[in-house]
Amino acid sequence: MPDLGPIVQRVLMTTDTAGGVWDYSLELAAGLRRRGVRTILAIMGNPILKVRCIEAKAIPDLQLEFGEFKLEWMANPEEDVACASEWLLKLARQYEPDLVHLNSYAFASLPWHKPCVLVAHSCILSWWNAVKKTDIPDDFDWYRGIVASGLQLADGVVFPTNSLRNQMERIYGPIQNSEVILNGKDPFRYKPGRKKRFIFSAGRLWDEAKNVAALEHVSTHLRWPTLIAGDCKKPDGSGNAPQRITYLGFLAPSRMAEFYAEASIFVSPASYEPFGLAVLEAALSGCALVLGNIPTFHELWEDAALFVDPDDLQGLKHALTTLTEDQRKLESLARKARERAFRYSGEAMSGKYYDTYSELCMDYTLLSESQDRSRHVGPELQVEF
Repeated sequence: MPDLGPIVQRVLMTTDTAGGVWDYSLELAAGLRRRGVRTILAIMGNPILKVRCIEAKAIPDLQLEFGEFKLEWMANPEEDVACASEWLLKLARQYEPDLVHLNSYAFASLPWHKPCVLVAHSCILSWWNAVKKTDIPDDFDWYRGIVASGLQLADGVVFPTNSLRNQMERIYGPIQNSEVILNGKDPFRYKPGRKKRFIFSAGRLWDEAKNVAALEHVSTHLRWPTLIAGDCKKPDGSGNAPQRITYLGFLAPSRMAEFYAEASIFVSPASYEPFGLAVLEAALSGCALVLGNIPTFHELWEDAALFVDPDDLQGLKHALTTLTEDQRKLESLARKARERAFRYSGEAMSGKYYDTYSELCMDYTLLSESQDRSRHVGPELQVEF
């Protein structure tokens, strides 16, 4: 076969600013750019913060497009999803990407006329099973339908961990053309500093799965102070800041890196976490990890963390107290976490995505050419697929 040159040169990627998908999207876009791929980032959800816009504009040739549409998991999103669909198809006609990368489920059914990769970052049903531990109400039937449809219609489906894929297949059944590509971060953006005696946590604090309430409960019984950073407001504007922990608010990435560098312990007692980029950033910064005893964290961190059942308040207190009182154990655990964190690099992630993109684009091109040839042969020679 002759050399066709670069197969993937432009990617249209959807994203949002409500959580870790934004950080993931920028990391991937930067890695793809180093491989000669230009990304058009279609940003939805709430208005983008200035600091996040600055992050994005630091990536060469990254094209930003803004659409303030509700996300599919928000309340009453149907009309916004329909409007967002028209907007995305317009962007596809304008930029003519080689591939469409979706970080949400609702748009996989659109007539892209290009290969479509769907990345399953999380899911309300799997979240509900892990956090509420009850059957999800019928109110979510529309959401269930678009997730099931997206998983089946996308040309390829990517999961950030095997744990999430297993959870999703238990809910939606076997998912064809799926693979796991672990999330990653640039390890050189994070490094240990002079460690201080405090415990750090971060994330989307309004999310019940982050289990901030458990951390608040035990923090008053610990010798070291607990600091926490992140957005405490839900997309609808409701939500309150933690009361019994030192709350730092939403911090720019450079400030986050400073707190990671100084913190001795990073704690995430989550009951649901598809990957956990904050944990990775903390590990790269030399923090000892205390994590919720859930499949995702075991898959990623194995013997490089202490694991505590999310409902076990005494266990959480004991794990944190142990590390504050045993310097040798603290340093050993921090070293193991940092060593393991280097497995999850942004370069490895973007390389695997590039390979997946290229394979899907090649398959799509060959299939299109074969179908085109089939239209020019007689009925008795019709090619079947």
